[in-house]
Amino acid sequence: MTAQMKRFDNKVALVTGGRSGIGQAVARRLQEEGAVVITAQRGDDEEFESIKADFSDPQTPERVMEEIMARHGQLDVLVNNSGMMQEASIEEMSLEDWQRNISVNLTAPFLLIRAALPHLRRTKGSIVNTGSIEGIAANPQHAAYCTTKAGLHGLTRSVAVDHGHEGIRCNAVAPGWIDTELNLDMVENSEDAEAFRRDIAGIHPVARTGSPEEVAALIAFLAADEAGFITGQVYTVDGGRTTQLSLT
Repeated sequence: MTAQMKRFDNKVALVTGGRSGIGQAVARRLQEEGAVVITAQRGDDEEFESIKADFSDPQTPERVMEEIMARHGQLDVLVNNSGMMQEASIEEMSLEDWQRNISVNLTAPFLLIRAALPHLRRTKGSIVNTGSIEGIAANPQHAAYCTTKAGLHGLTRSVAVDHGHEGIRCNAVAPGWIDTELNLDMVENSEDAEAFRRDIAGIHPVARTGSPEEVAALIAFLAADEAGFITGQVYTVDGGRTTQLSLT
């Protein structure tokens, strides 16, 4: 990375769920471009400065933000990437599980944004939320996940409208099938991994699945000053999957 490409020199970024998958790719990209990166998730992060955080606890976001201020005194970029998925039909899902999905996927980003706003006002900072194509369409047995991701897209637009005049931007990405460790493990543990890989590639017009680094590249752009006239948008990153009409 050349010096002229270091878009995040002297900036501090928080990436939740930054220890693996898309979050790890985002943390690496921001660090490569000059940012001081802190990740927050349940366990320790051996690669980045980190804060242990259980985002099902509503007290966690405020504590995480206080810790960042104590360590660095500023926040320029917030990437809300932590999330969970629980497969169950509406009838099968308990109220407790439903509320936990909402707490982790929607309430935690809301609370993190609320805690971050005073600091982002000072730095004219940027927020990027990791939504999903399942906030736009639905897969079977994913009622809670789809609901929370659609809500996160709505929260993104609301933050952009309410706080744009303060110099704070808020956007979201909506990834489709991305080759995270979790998804790759699911493929390898299927009955016919080769057929699974072929079939999942075949539902995309680009005839392949996506990489975490491709999502990270878009998140880095949206977080950077060069995207200063972009806010309130949800960018689909799915290889054309949701654009293509089925012939069957």
